[in-house]
Formats: sequence, structure tokens, C-alpha cells
Amino acid sequence: MRRTARPLTATAFAVAAAALAAAPAHGASADGLEVSPASVVPGGQVTVRTAACGDGGPATGDARAVGAGSLVLAPDAHGRDATGRFRVPPSAQPGTYEITATCSRSGRRITGDLVVTLTSVRGQVHPRGSVKTGVGGALGPDPVQTAAGVAALAVAAAGGTWLLHRRARGDGI
Repeated sequence: MRRTARPLTATAFAVAAAALAAAPAHGASADGLEVSPASVVPGGQVTVRTAACGDGGPATGDARAVGAGSLVLAPDAHGRDATGRFRVPPSAQPGTYEITATCSRSGRRITGDLVVTLTSVRGQVHPRGSVKTGVGGALGPDPVQTAAGVAALAVAAAGGTWLLHRRARGDGI
């Protein structure tokens, strides 16, 4: 049983480490350019904000990639973030555009992404209910079938464990 436990433990630790490495760090947007909304239709207004320029530090923004030109990011009412606004031109094509800002005092350059779409998020229709494609799930939730499925999985797990245990003891299969 020990030979089986070590690889399983190592696998569990590897999966946990990979999940932690893939998770985004909290506060990652504090050093970047926050673009709100992140997705906009042509003609929509966008607000950009950053705390990367220090307390109340102004910045110069560049939205020429999307065709909006340059903008000024001024300290907000709280004096911590630099904030600016621009309007996406009605002629903007769908795609992802890089919006940049340069801190006036330090010269630091920060970036954020803006996605231009043809449909607004508010106008999108989200489907509801199940997909009627056949027997698989179209019959609805049946407690008897669910219990039978859980029981079958439990029997399979117990049988597999028993077989692995016999093999590890050397009883043969």
C-alpha cells in the first residue's frame, strides 16, 4: 500500500502546485492600466484608471490604436489614482486594442487591453434551460436514475480499490 500512496501523494501535490501557479495574483491590476468597460461597442465611452503613477500622479494616455487619439489621466477625487476617459470612434473595427499610459513624473509606461465588439454585453441573449438533444439529460432530473448512477460509481470504486489491494498484497488476480 505504501508504494501506491507515495505516487498518489506526489501527484496531489503537483496538481495543487499547478493550480496555485495558474491562479492570478490579487492586486495585479494595481500596477497596470484598468480599462472599464473591458469590452465596448464602437461609439462607447471608456474610462481608464491606474495607481501606478504614485499618489495623484498625472499621466498621458494613448488610445490611437483604436482610433481615439490621446487623453489626459488626472488625479481622481481621492488623489490616489489617475483617471481619464475617451470615446471609441463609431468606425472602430472589432478586435483587441492595447491602450497605454505614460506617467508624467516617472516616465513609466503601463498598458491595458480594450476589446471592441459589435454587440453590447447588455444586448446579448443568454440561453436558459437544457438543450433538447436526445436522451442524455433531456428527460429531466430523476432521483431514481441519479441514485442508480451514484450506486454504480460507488460499486466500481470499491471493486477497483479491492483489486488494487489484492494486487499489492501479491494474491494475484
